[in-house]
Amino acid sequence: MKSTMQDVPLTVSSILRHVATNHAGRQVITYGGAEPARTTTYGPLEERCGQLANALRRAGVGDDDRVATLLWNNQEHLEAYAAVPAMGAVLHTLNLRLSASQLSFIANHAEDRVIITDSSLVPLLAPVLPGLSTVRVVFVAGGGEVSALEGNGVEIIRYEDALAAESPAFPWAEPDERSAAAICYTSGTTGDPKGVVYSHRSMFLHSMAACTGNALAVEEGDRVLPVVPMFHASAWGLPYAALMAGADLLLPDRFLQAAPLADMIQTHRPTKAGAVPTIWNDLLQFGSSHPDVDLSSISLVACGGAAVPQSLIEGFADRFGVPIIQAWGMTETSPLAAVSRPPAGVAPESDMTYRKRQGRAICGVEMRLTDEAGMPVPRDDRSVGELEVRGPWITGGYYNMDEDSDKFRDGWLRTGDVGHISPDGYLTLTDRTKDVIKSGGEWVSSVELENTIMGHPQVAEAAVIAIPHERWQETALAVVVRTHGSDVTADQLGQWFLENCPAEIPRWWIPKNWAFVDQVPRTSVGKFDKRALRAQHADGDLVVVPN
Repeated sequence: MKSTMQDVPLTVSSILRHVATNHAGRQVITYGGAEPARTTTYGPLEERCGQLANALRRAGVGDDDRVATLLWNNQEHLEAYAAVPAMGAVLHTLNLRLSASQLSFIANHAEDRVIITDSSLVPLLAPVLPGLSTVRVVFVAGGGEVSALEGNGVEIIRYEDALAAESPAFPWAEPDERSAAAICYTSGTTGDPKGVVYSHRSMFLHSMAACTGNALAVEEGDRVLPVVPMFHASAWGLPYAALMAGADLLLPDRFLQAAPLADMIQTHRPTKAGAVPTIWNDLLQFGSSHPDVDLSSISLVACGGAAVPQSLIEGFADRFGVPIIQAWGMTETSPLAAVSRPPAGVAPESDMTYRKRQGRAICGVEMRLTDEAGMPVPRDDRSVGELEVRGPWITGGYYNMDEDSDKFRDGWLRTGDVGHISPDGYLTLTDRTKDVIKSGGEWVSSVELENTIMGHPQVAEAAVIAIPHERWQETALAVVVRTHGSDVTADQLGQWFLENCPAEIPRWWIPKNWAFVDQVPRTSVGKFDKRALRAQHADGDLVVVPN
């Protein structure tokens, strides 16, 4: 028996039409630092999207052609987010923190036809552009110098000039909902970056999931601040969720440091925000020396991309009265897959048991753990296995790459994350398969060690890696960034850890080797770069202090 329901495609263009028709007066604010913020509303924004789509058509962009962006989190980037998929082309966000060789690789691999960039990023694009074999046109937003891009056989067009020459009317496409809407590449921490192609259907469903109460609960009355870069996994889907809900958007442009973030939050009063732990940790440290910082407008901070230390969750609640909700996902999962909201009925004094976990799967996403033989592992909150996921916004492969077929098993994505799941579905990740420490034949969780160490009041950051050991094969090395003015020693940290060791951490796990650095190296998406730390140790660049 067939249903009687209309077969209406789930597309980005339908989201754009919806917000322009029903929420035309809601605001999009681009923070300007020392300059005044730029403000528009969704009605005029949709007209500018039409102008952009017409300009791209004039530049030769057809259906399925890739349009790349090399942009900050700003209005121009949002216009590309909406217009490019809605016209039937494919949005490709370029990670401006990647190396020149990686940028060149992914632009050529995706066969980008047009790039939209900002004049402040011309110095980054200029040395890459000569090696881009398929790019024919570059649109440049902003009033800065563009001469460094010229002479490469590529047409350089000012973004505002291009839009001004076009009509705001555009016949938005109704593509097959399973066709490509956007492509995003992984950060390339192991080998070349890999392309994940999102469909219109997957992006629509992911946006609906983000808006649900069990996830981020985005609604019309919100003002959403995506601090997470729009070049990284669609900024966790926050821009599309805001468009779907008709919520205001506050875009931070390039101003991601603690001082301007504090200013924009106090000035523009967002209600929901999302970023990696390092961003919020920097803001917490800033708040400790600036007691007038006011984040009281925020009802929810989404935090992910790396394990969120319990000390950070508690610090934000105590200092700002703001709840941090941990979420888990990856580029391959669009990325939102799990959110760690405590279950209904849990007493406030017990909710940290859940908040410090990576979360419970959002409806639509299934999770399982498997052992080294690929057999399922029980959900008993003790048995450890590799996390595998599947669902309508989970990738089933990589774009034009076949060599990573071992990443997929029986329709499930193998995430490379290791952890355990409770009987009521809460995921706790203990490591990445490539980062786990094996000491004397036993597994040691670097994540649990890091979270405990970062609870010390004189520790700003901590990363734990495996180093060789004559007897145990591997042992833990804790790499620590002290707080400003601290001179805490390895002996003091070791003693504090011994006295404050959580029940779930065996005492033999406690690091006996420490190193102190000014900053832990980060990947292009803001995570701790443990591969770089291991290389520094192998090269003798880390001074190891035993305790």
